[in-house]
Amino acid sequence: MELSNHALKDLFDQLGLPSEQSDIEHFIESHRPLPDDLRLADAPFWTPAQAQFLKEEFLDDADWAPLVDQLNALLHQPTRH
Repeated sequence: MELSNHALKDLFDQLGLPSEQSDIEHFIESHRPLPDDLRLADAPFWTPAQAQFLKEEFLDDADWAPLVDQLNALLHQPTRH
């Protein structure tokens, strides 16, 4: 697999989500923590197209896979108090 030059902002753009740093932080804070047994692509807040993209990119170990994995980790982290 070729290493990607994409950033989390680019993944949010690809998903059609607001992608400023504050938007990304707000999205993560408002959707975490995901239950340990819930896969990222199965989270209820994705559109069908977003979920399909996330699933395909992760399963295919595609260019976006490292960022999908990063987003998965961020959304499964416990909230900070």
